[in-house]
Amino acid sequence: QVQLVESGGGLVQAGGSLRLSCAASGRTFSSYAMGWFRQAPGKEREIVAAISWSGGSTYYADSVKGRFTISRDNAKNTVYLRLNSLKPEDTAVYYCAARKGTVVVPRTRYEYEYWGQGTQVTVSS
Repeated sequence: QVQLVESGGGLVQAGGSLRLSCAASGRTFSSYAMGWFRQAPGKEREIVAAISWSGGSTYYADSVKGRFTISRDNAKNTVYLRLNSLKPEDTAVYYCAARKGTVVVPRTRYEYEYWGQGTQVTVSS
């Protein structure tokens, strides 16, 4: 069982930056692939970025490539998402998710087993 707690969301102007954090409980965090998803009102939850258990492989949605960076610190049981050059269309609730024991970085919501409660990111124009 893994419990995930996101933090770092907030209100920012377009062009600004934020860093989201997701702290995980448990002693086996390093064996989990991690993902960041987002869900805007009236829209489906979509993947933003994902990272393998080792940090050696990453995946980014086309809409955030070059602007967002996912990273992890297994010693701190934490995964991060750096959001740069934010746009109003990035406004959403951002969720982190965990999937145990996979070599390939999971890219769909259905592949993840554990979810955090979400943190709101609002980008004003």
